[in-house]
Amino acid sequence: MSLLDNLQWRYATKKYDPSRKVGEEEIKKIVEAARLAPTSSGLQQFRVIVISNQELKEKIVPIAKGQQTVADCSHLLVFAAWDKYTEERIDSIFNRITEERSLPPEQFKNYTDMLKSVYLNQSADENFVHTARQAYIGFALAIAEAAELKIDSTPMEGFDSDQLDELLNLREKGLRSVTILAVGYRDAENDWLVNMKKVRNPSEEFALELK
Repeated sequence: MSLLDNLQWRYATKKYDPSRKVGEEEIKKIVEAARLAPTSSGLQQFRVIVISNQELKEKIVPIAKGQQTVADCSHLLVFAAWDKYTEERIDSIFNRITEERSLPPEQFKNYTDMLKSVYLNQSADENFVHTARQAYIGFALAIAEAAELKIDSTPMEGFDSDQLDELLNLREKGLRSVTILAVGYRDAENDWLVNMKKVRNPSEEFALELK
C-alpha cells in the first residue's frame, strides 16, 4: 500500500488492546522516522522518550486528563523539545556535522555565529516556541511510519506539560514536553471510532492554488 493509503487507514485510536504489544524493532523504526525528520538548521531540537513501563504509563493517565489510551497502549512516545538554545547545543551539532563530513572545523563558523546572534538574544520562552515546532515535524513522521507498519497511534496534546515534565525529570535534561503519541493495536470490537468514515476538508478547499 502507498503512504496515502496507509494514512487513509489510520485514525486516532480510542481503544487499545492492552494484551498486544508492539515489537521493539517496530518501535525503533517509528523513532527512527522521527530522528530522520528535517529540522531548522539541522539542529534536531527535540528528543523522544519511549515509555513501555506499565506503572509509569498508569501514572501519566491523570496527567493526561484521564485518557485510558495512555495506560492501554503498548508504548507511549513523549516528544520533548529543548527548553532553550545555548552555544553548547548549537556547537555540538555543527561539530558533529563537520567531523562526520570531514570538513574544516571553521566551515560553519559564520553560520553558527548568526544562529547564536538570533537565538541567544531571545527569551527561553521564545526559543521554546521555535524548538517545539521542530518536534511536531518528527511527531508527524512518527505517525506516518506507524501507519506504514500498520501500527495504530493516537496523537495527544491533552496533558499537563508541567506535571509530565516533573514526573519524567525533563527539566533537568533541558527539555520540555510538547506532545505525546500512544502506539499499539486497536481493540476493534470496543473502539467506537474504528469504523467511522474519515472526514477531512475537500481537496479543493484545503489547497489554495495561486497561479
